[in-house]
Amino acid sequence: MKNLIKKKILFIICGGVSAYKSLETIRLFKKDNAEIKTILTKSAKEFVTPLSVASLSQGKVYEDLFSVENETEMDHIALSRWADVIIVSPATANTISKLSQGSSEDLASTVILASNKQVFLTPAMNVRMWEHKSTKDNLEKLKSFGYKQIGPITGDMACGEYGEGKMSDPLTIFNEIKNYLNDQIKIKKIKVLITAGPTNEYFDPVRFITNKSSGKQGYEIAKSLSKRGFDTTLISGPTNLNIDDSINLIKVETAEEMFKATQKNLPADIAIFSAAVADFKVTQKKNYKIKKQDSLIIKLEKNIDILNYVSNHNSMRPKLVIGFAAETNDLNKNAISKLTNKNCDWIIANDVSKKNSGFDSDYNEVTIHYKDNANKKEKLSLKKKSEISEEIVDRIVTQIN
Repeated sequence: MKNLIKKKILFIICGGVSAYKSLETIRLFKKDNAEIKTILTKSAKEFVTPLSVASLSQGKVYEDLFSVENETEMDHIALSRWADVIIVSPATANTISKLSQGSSEDLASTVILASNKQVFLTPAMNVRMWEHKSTKDNLEKLKSFGYKQIGPITGDMACGEYGEGKMSDPLTIFNEIKNYLNDQIKIKKIKVLITAGPTNEYFDPVRFITNKSSGKQGYEIAKSLSKRGFDTTLISGPTNLNIDDSINLIKVETAEEMFKATQKNLPADIAIFSAAVADFKVTQKKNYKIKKQDSLIIKLEKNIDILNYVSNHNSMRPKLVIGFAAETNDLNKNAISKLTNKNCDWIIANDVSKKNSGFDSDYNEVTIHYKDNANKKEKLSLKKKSEISEEIVDRIVTQIN
């Protein structure tokens, strides 16, 4: 594997007995030519000294939210922008709890809150603390934010007890993060096009036909892709959602506009069609507001099928084409039919008739069908759309590698 020259790693060392392991982890990264900066929390200084951290990292150790030495620089902003990844090690029960609540009471928590970079947690705590429901709930919340977890492992603890909660060894942490960073080097060259949201099809200047799609799942997938380092373009129908500046956002309203934007942004290596594009448009849109009347007949005609067009485009077909199937009945049957008829590589199907998931919900439950194996399908159980997105992107990374 390539060494980590020019890779920037921010270590946040928290107050726990396992803090000493972070010194060895830092040494491994420095040996592999990574650039290191470190934040030492107040309680961490009870276990390791700023001098020992500075000696191994060969860089400045940050401790305070507001630096007296450099009043013109906001360290929490500068550090969050500087890093390629952030490692919280050891991630104590207290730290995990604070981060899950969005705390910003010190430099460490403020940097994480201000960052859009990948955060790795290396939990370390007593077995009972690890097994406590509040710890599990807090970790699930952080995973929904896109945080990654390394460990813990089972073994003898400093308190004299035995069980799960022991921090992973430095080499394991180093290898996992190095693999992630090396994958990013490949990923940065990969262009992804994703569509999201509904489309509006006007029949007069103020009224239109649309659907209940919120665009949330597509936006979360775009965020997950961008965070992994993909060159991400998001073509979005009308939504009220925000997106990171790292993503190239193209706003459209109608299916025709979405189609033209898609054409303009081909070729791409991967195309993901999560938008709920209207199947029909009005044959003849009025250029004036239609007045109230007893009945109204609106003639519709088929919109162009964007997914079908891209999937069957011989010269500019992406290597991986992923479609979505929002269904209310016969979920798997309809998904398999769409997979075949549209010539997709994957179809991600979800039941939008369920009240607790799908359209306009923060939660989703999906089934992935694969073209290379008609009998292969994977169900991703009900969870936040941000977590579903991480699982989808995990599978994309696995496939392209």
